Amino acid sequence: MAANLEKLVESLSALSVLEAAELVKALEEKWGVSAAAPVAVAAAGPAVAAEPVEEKTEFDVVIKDAGPKKIETIKVIRTLTSLGLGEAKALAETAGGKVLSAVGKEAAMDAKKKLEEAGAVIEIA
Repeated sequence: MAANLEKLVESLSALSVLEAAELVKALEEKWGVSAAAPVAVAAAGPAVAAEPVEEKTEFDVVIKDAGPKKIETIKVIRTLTSLGLGEAKALAETAGGKVLSAVGKEAAMDAKKKLEEAGAVIEIA
């Protein structure tokens, strides 16, 4: 196996810069990854640390998908919002619907946990 790796290294070393760039692009497409992402994150790191970041205090709990146990999700929505059955069902079936708006971080995380336990896919915005 080591001999195969050495042959591969020799073959790759013979590539021109343009060919190497094309190889990277082809591998990114084949594997569904990006070789540039870690570099971009590392480059953005110091800039974020240098600027004071205002912490968000209000969050929206957004439902992306009710999940396989839609009835459980509807029940949780009803307990969180005091909506009627029809309204809660409509909200559960609406991707991108706000279950809660402008709530604190703790309330948003608690709601997310309860909804995810019921099988829903939730996003905190």
